[in-house]
Amino acid sequence: MGRGRHELHITVPSIFRCPISLDVMKSPVSLCTGVTYDRASIQRWLESGNNTCPATMQVLQSKEFVPNRNLQRLIQIWSDSVARRQLEADSASDSAVPSQDQINLLVKRLDNNNCFSSLTKIVCFARESEENREFLARIDGFLNAVFDFMRNVESDVKLIEQVVEILNLMSSKILEKKPLLESNCLSTILVVLQRGSLDSQIQSIGLLKSIAVDGESKLKIAEQEGLLQDLVKSLNKEKDPRLIEASLSCLIEITMPKRVKIKVIQSGTIPELKKHLSEPNTSVSIIEKSLQLLETFSSCREGRVEIWQDSMLVQAIVQKVLKVSNKATEHAVTILWCVCYLFRDEKAQEAVVSSNGMTKFLLLMQSNCSAAVRQMSADLLKIFRVNSKSCLSSYDTKTTHIMPF
Repeated sequence: MGRGRHELHITVPSIFRCPISLDVMKSPVSLCTGVTYDRASIQRWLESGNNTCPATMQVLQSKEFVPNRNLQRLIQIWSDSVARRQLEADSASDSAVPSQDQINLLVKRLDNNNCFSSLTKIVCFARESEENREFLARIDGFLNAVFDFMRNVESDVKLIEQVVEILNLMSSKILEKKPLLESNCLSTILVVLQRGSLDSQIQSIGLLKSIAVDGESKLKIAEQEGLLQDLVKSLNKEKDPRLIEASLSCLIEITMPKRVKIKVIQSGTIPELKKHLSEPNTSVSIIEKSLQLLETFSSCREGRVEIWQDSMLVQAIVQKVLKVSNKATEHAVTILWCVCYLFRDEKAQEAVVSSNGMTKFLLLMQSNCSAAVRQMSADLLKIFRVNSKSCLSSYDTKTTHIMPF
């Protein structure tokens, strides 16, 4: 256990104290007697009409004094050392995990002016273990107190960040999530998403994902003013990859209802997904989630229209059919099957042909892909009505290719 502020004993060297005030000198100056005082103290002494040295009572030949630079430098070095020791002691105290008895006391103090310090220690306790989080969930009134913080949009951002982390850590313990779907609670999450630290932004998105448990909750999130727009802004390729991935996961979670799909599409999501698929250094996980979200969009007319109207996007999807991952393959093939086979869009079909898509589908037919991917690949090849020679003209191999029809 680290030592608290009250346990840090500081011994002040007597030479650093002013003989008049007995305080540590801020601006040490020396009289002609050789005795050093703090400037403010000796000035008051002399201006009161005294003409003697306070410490020796000698009559002063001169009332002039000179700065004691060497002593001032020593005092500064000592002060810096004390400040550093105090900071280390405070940090050790703050980082120590409180006991369950201490947590009970801290929860009771959440309504006083020092709630930030209490929340900081509660966060430290919650991070420590699943057992600690279960203990917090059992404390009568604790979650209601935390919800009250969320309802106050005017709260300090740093305080809200602590609250969001607690709720995110305890999301699986919160059985009643309706309070977090209130408009003012969602507004508070938006404040953290806009103004919080990177970690807090990621936690706020994780909290959103955890409360999107049914169609009603997903619609409430989508209809909260500014929330979808900021989630989409978090997809910008210049953002931190962790933030992008968290935003994609959240959008995938909330876009199941058709009304939400349309809202997310209208918020400009598809152009951002296109950028991730077109970038050469995009991580596998972000590619998979981008394709999964596009697959969700392809199930509604508005999403399909935006996909097939952008031939560059279709080509980017074709490029991810192979050599990324099994998940990416399944999502990419499903998107192309939906647009080109199920809804027979000619512009999308042309983009697939120009991207050498038929060769990729033939290769998939001979790979260890899933039965669903193999069937969709066969459907796509039938639509394109190609023969093995035209398909493989740009693919130099000795492998025998078996056509699916």
